[in-house]
Amino acid sequence: MTQNLFVIDHPLVQHKLSLMRRKDTSTGQFRQLMREISPFMLYEATRDLPLAPTPVETVLGHLEAPMIEGKKLCLVPILRAGLGFVDAMLDLVPSARVGHIGLYREPETLVAVEYYMKLPEDIAERRTILLDPLLATGHSASAALSRLKEVGVVNVKFVCLIAARQGIETVHAEHPEVPIYTAAIDPALDAHGYIVPGLGDAGDRLFGTK
Repeated sequence: MTQNLFVIDHPLVQHKLSLMRRKDTSTGQFRQLMREISPFMLYEATRDLPLAPTPVETVLGHLEAPMIEGKKLCLVPILRAGLGFVDAMLDLVPSARVGHIGLYREPETLVAVEYYMKLPEDIAERRTILLDPLLATGHSASAALSRLKEVGVVNVKFVCLIAARQGIETVHAEHPEVPIYTAAIDPALDAHGYIVPGLGDAGDRLFGTK
């Protein structure tokens, strides 16, 4: 682990990710594994949420109990693959808001092109978690982080399942203060910008489009 890079090595996370990597894992199995792994990822990324003592009446008495302080989270999936995280994470933090950023990679240059963005009006006041299963070239994540900063977001983390070293370097070159949470770091990209060995195209595997 280096500064602002956190590898989630919990055995359940590692086991589920290994199953997701298998090429013979079906669309339904892949989607279910994504639901199962997502809360673990969010759990690790929210360890530093601030708590404040809050009056609570129990059945038998009164106490000052710790509760999350201030505005809650905003989850921002990068479309479309980032959507695979959202439902299971909302089960864990049902009060979170959800924004969306749509980006696609230009096939020749691999540069990220934005086609959609819709965010909560108060996102600048919230702790924001940007979501994408794969951090490959890093262009999409960096572009999304730049757009979040443009609308006033100052507290943001990036969560992915697998990160390529090149993607980590790209994001931290442009956004060195942004923590990256991942379950694995893979060594390389192929000529098309896919992570090797990776798990293939996460969007296609989630939605059965290939």
